[in-house]
Amino acid sequence: MSAAADAIDLSRELTDLAHRVVDANRAAGLRVAVAESCTGGLVSAALTDIAGASDVFEAGFVTYANEAKLEVLGVSLDVLETFGAVSIAVAWAMARGALAKSHADVAVAITGIAGPGGGSEKKPVGTVVFARAVRDGDPNDVTADSRDFGDIGRSAIRHQAALVALDLLLPSTAREG
Repeated sequence: MSAAADAIDLSRELTDLAHRVVDANRAAGLRVAVAESCTGGLVSAALTDIAGASDVFEAGFVTYANEAKLEVLGVSLDVLETFGAVSIAVAWAMARGALAKSHADVAVAITGIAGPGGGSEKKPVGTVVFARAVRDGDPNDVTADSRDFGDIGRSAIRHQAALVALDLLLPSTAREG
């Protein structure tokens, strides 16, 4: 069986960016972790599709349900109830939790509404929130962003979210503007 025959069907764009993440973090001597919700492991899959990713990729946490966010990553119930699962506060807590539960230097979290249901007027389908945390960084220095990809379809939303998350995993010297 050829390598192509047993490869996960990931887009060229995801694979190319995952390669950049692995190479740039290897060069910087950094290990990374991911806390995923709406992407359901897509970012982890893209990273582990790269030969040698174990030099860089420490852990991936797929915490789809709120209970998993609470139990696995230590997100506080107060934060979840106050801000909702799709919020900067929860994404930040997920990223910090991924660092706490691993030996990674950098963690990125993704939480959002991929649809087709689940959206609201305030948080429509296509809303995805990202956070990036750095080990030993200032816990008050929150690096987070919310994106509205629009109702472009579940797979497309997850794909776009994975691309943003991978970009956030690049060391700042290698990140696109």
